[in-house]
This record gives sequence, C-alpha cells and structure tokens, in this order.
Amino acid sequence: MPRTHDDATRLQFVSPERGLHASGVMARITAPAWEGWQPDGDFQHAIRSTMELAQQAGQQAPIVMGAIPFDTRQPSCLYVPRHYEWREPTPLPADTGDNASASLAEASDIPQEAAFKQAVRQAIANFQHSDIRKAVLSRILELRLSNAVNIDQLLMRLRRQNPGGYQFRVPMADGATLVGVSPELLLRKEGTAIRSNPLAGSAKRQADDEQDRAMAERLLASAKDHHEHRLVIEEIRQVLGPCCTSLDIPESPSLIGTSALWHLSSNLEGRIADPATTALQLACRLHPTPAVCGYPTESARKLIDLVEPFDRGLFTGMVGWCDAEGNGEWAVTIRCGSIKHDTIRLFAGAGIVEASQPDAEWAEIQAKLGTMLNAFGLDASQLATHSWCDRPADEVVS
Repeated sequence: MPRTHDDATRLQFVSPERGLHASGVMARITAPAWEGWQPDGDFQHAIRSTMELAQQAGQQAPIVMGAIPFDTRQPSCLYVPRHYEWREPTPLPADTGDNASASLAEASDIPQEAAFKQAVRQAIANFQHSDIRKAVLSRILELRLSNAVNIDQLLMRLRRQNPGGYQFRVPMADGATLVGVSPELLLRKEGTAIRSNPLAGSAKRQADDEQDRAMAERLLASAKDHHEHRLVIEEIRQVLGPCCTSLDIPESPSLIGTSALWHLSSNLEGRIADPATTALQLACRLHPTPAVCGYPTESARKLIDLVEPFDRGLFTGMVGWCDAEGNGEWAVTIRCGSIKHDTIRLFAGAGIVEASQPDAEWAEIQAKLGTMLNAFGLDASQLATHSWCDRPADEVVS
C-alpha cells in the first residue's frame, strides 16, 4: 500500500493516559538540541520563535512534537503540526489475526554477533583503564520485506503487546517513519509537577509462569543489574535535584514487565522550582541518561563512538511533545524501528558494566528486538534463513 501525502505527515504520541494525534506540517524545527536546556540558547529560541509564528498564523495553542536524536549535535526532527487532537484511551479491538507473519526477503545484523560480543569485551577492558562504569552498546537489525507495511496495523499490534507503553509515530527527514512503543518515560511535566520513570536492568520473559516468576526474582536480586540501575538513578538525582523544590526517589527499584521483558524500574516524582522551565528543557537536561548512553556520560559517549559501527540517529534519543505553556511528555526512543518502503531497520541496545557477559548481553538485545519482531509476526528462527552478508559500516544509513 503506497503512502499518501497525509500518511507522510501524520504524527502520534500515545501514553497510557491519553493520545496525541496530529497531521499536516505548519513548521519543521531542525535546530540541534545541543545544550537545549539553556533558555536563551539557539535551540530554545527556535522553539519559541516557531511557536510564536504558529500563533500569529492563527493557531491558538500550538504544540511541538517529534523526536530528538541520541547525538543532540545532529538536526532535530520536530514539527508544529497543522492539526492535532487529544483522544482518550479506547478499548483494544479483538485480535483478528492481522499479525500473520510478514513476508521476509532478507535480514542483516549490524554488527554481527561475533563483532558485538567483541565490542562488549572491548568496553569491559576499557573500564579497567578509565573512569567509565557503564556503556550502552547497540545493534541494528535490518529487514527487507516482500510486502508493504501497514503502519496503522503495526501500531495496533504494538499497543496490544504493551498497552502501558508510550507509542509513537514520527515522519523522518529521509522519508522513513519512526515507529515504536517505549516502556521508558524520560520526563513528564504538568504545571510544576514532574515525573520520570527510568529503566535499567532487564531479563527476558518466559512462556512458563513458574519460570517467568523465577526470572523476575533473579533480576530483582541481581547485584549486576542493581549496580547498572543505581548509576542511572544517581545521575538523574544530580541533574534534576537542583531544579526541584522536592524530588521523591524510591530507595530501591521495583519490577515492571512488558510482553518481552522484565525491567528494574524507579518512579521519580517531584516539583520544579521555576514553573517557567519547560518539559523540553528538563528532558534536554536529562538526555542522554546512563540508561541509553553510560556513565559518566561524555566518556561513555566517546567509547560508543569508538566501538559502534553506525550512527544511531533517532534511536536512544527522545520522542514526545511540548506545548506553549511548557507542559509535555518525552519518552526514551527505544523498542522502535524505522520503516521506509520495503526496508525496516530495528534497534536494540544493552547496558554494559564490568560484570557483564558478552553472551548474556547478546541474548538481552535479542529479547529486546522481540517487541518489534513480534509486531511483524517474525521470530529469530525466521531471520537465520534470510540473512545476507554484512555491508561495510560506511554503507549503513541511520
């Protein structure tokens, strides 16, 4: 099914509480979000001036929505939509079997399994000679299908898998569409109230109920995963604490589950000191958290640049919306992929700490890919029979 002009300008961000649905483009914002927390910086100036132009053009309550890349020095992918509406959650329709297996023509890993595991070993060796305590390494799984993707049906399947997640659809500059359902809330702001729900530490769900409970209990008792989670929480405490009059952080994480994974989760709530500070400014302060980059942030980013053979683009960035009053909601751009014609590019990553094991980290990203693969009706066994050789890294387009 070819994409119509309307399809190419549709945006969507659906949280567990409500959904934001938009179409048409009044303005695009490509200004990089580098130092985007600065109220007088170039990025926030671009946001404010675009909002003002939209108001002058007759839009009473303009919003900005879209995605910001992992590397905030790169162009943003943000829009002021021409039309938008809020919708209350609706009951999920019955599964009609529209998630039958996609017709898979080819599949490719970037990097392949052996290269990813070597990168894990390289990162762990680096920890012993630097101040880095965690680095998140990722992988692209590229699929080529024999049939076009119906994005509306795909989004419905993703919602069935994770109705409590943050679902998104964003048109990209290259004509592709970013689609996913993130379990991780980076930041929500409503008035002076803020909330963040970082995740770090994961385990694959099991089909057998008893085995699944045992897996969850092992994760909750895992010293390695608690260490990884604590690095994320402490960084968020240092970033948000000075901006807040109060910030409530649980003493220890709890478990949340999606259809594919168990996660260690902490729900942080607070009150912002300056009501004029926007959700987007606060999200820019937090991004990227150690959950998607590492700790310390700048050192981990340099290590990622060294060992990852591709540019992440929007993956592990942030996706969401902000209104003219500064309210908004931003999720971490994970459990996602880009769709362009017959090519699907899926992304997944794993947090590497000194106690990490390469085989276990590969298994973790396999499990994380399951969310998107299941939405296409695919599994790992099908991929093995459709693989082609890796292309050189300089041929990879993010």
